[in-house]
Amino acid sequence: MILKMTIPNTVWYQTRSIVSSVTANTAAAAAALDRVPKVVEFRTPEQTVANHTRATLGRYYTVPGDVRKKIFAHGGLPKSFERQIKTFNECSLMVRRPAVEIMEYLQRTDFARPVNRFVLHGEDGVGKSLVLAHLLHYGFQQQYVLIHVPWVPNWMKRAKEIANSASHEGSIDLPLDGAAWLVHFKSQNGPLIKSLGLTVSREYVWTKRETTPAGAPLMELVEHGINRAKFSCDTIAALVEELKQHASAGRARAMVVIDGYNAFFQPHTRLLTEAKARITPDQITLTKPFLSITRNDWTNGVCVVTVDQMVKEFKDTAAGRQSSAVAGPAQVQEPSLALLESRECFEHLDPFVPVSVVGYDDAEYYSCIQYYLERKWIQTNEPGFEEELKLLSCQNPYQLMQLCASL
Repeated sequence: MILKMTIPNTVWYQTRSIVSSVTANTAAAAAALDRVPKVVEFRTPEQTVANHTRATLGRYYTVPGDVRKKIFAHGGLPKSFERQIKTFNECSLMVRRPAVEIMEYLQRTDFARPVNRFVLHGEDGVGKSLVLAHLLHYGFQQQYVLIHVPWVPNWMKRAKEIANSASHEGSIDLPLDGAAWLVHFKSQNGPLIKSLGLTVSREYVWTKRETTPAGAPLMELVEHGINRAKFSCDTIAALVEELKQHASAGRARAMVVIDGYNAFFQPHTRLLTEAKARITPDQITLTKPFLSITRNDWTNGVCVVTVDQMVKEFKDTAAGRQSSAVAGPAQVQEPSLALLESRECFEHLDPFVPVSVVGYDDAEYYSCIQYYLERKWIQTNEPGFEEELKLLSCQNPYQLMQLCASL
């Protein structure tokens, strides 16, 4: 005898609905996981920057505190990022494609040929300055002599002091800014230059009683400019020429890193003469040595500069309005090498290698989110918050950092 069991319709429908909902939720979760790049580890333990490759893209590495003080104590990191360093109690940089690309070029470079010039360009807040910071750390570890200008517009709009040049008639010295740059140079390169034994090639006469004799240590020239700020700009000009000679002779290898380079070619600055006339960049004596070091008339080195949209505030507003009307809105918004609008600037750097810096890709974005979560920069993580932040920030690193500050 066979017993026939019957299941009530209500129980059967309840069971079917539960199974359907579980299956649907599982499928939705699986689809969400497929959309989100899987970041297994957002940090890399590799501290040798030369070993940062495409395999470490999107991962963070930490710059040791003592190294950070030597390289960035006097500039080189954006102020907003410095505040973040204090909050996080560490200086961590993301390994990004533009920095890795330039390091790959450098590893294949023939340094017996004229220096290569790399021009970083991109929108505001995409991380050009931090790419430069990554490259500075690379140069420091590889024992390059670093010739670094953290932010050129600082000289053009907020100079500490202005004085008429005694050695160049009609030019303007920035004595305190020049002395501050020499302190920065000494912090980055002092021990290296002493170990290389670099000396001065000729005698420099400052006054009847003050001279730097030929054969004196190169750091003696630097110390003179620091102690006698009146001669700091002339000292920088002499130092740059000496470094070009040493590099070309194979006694040292130099890395030139300049942020906001196109400020050297703007129509005017915010500085005024005694007659209340606008000072142009070519009137400032600090401009000439850094234009000289970015020419390709020397060897055994590399130049990396950025062109930045923030520098365009120095343009004549009337000319700016006229060019905007002619160019049209589509061209005005284009954040490319159009910033090299000055023919003189373009010809000075040509030939150069353009390197585009863009916002985070998906892997970099989610790596950054994981880093912020770990450092408690994000403390409110409701479901779907990553996608919301992604849309609000447009994956712009600076905008993302600002948005996460309130979470």
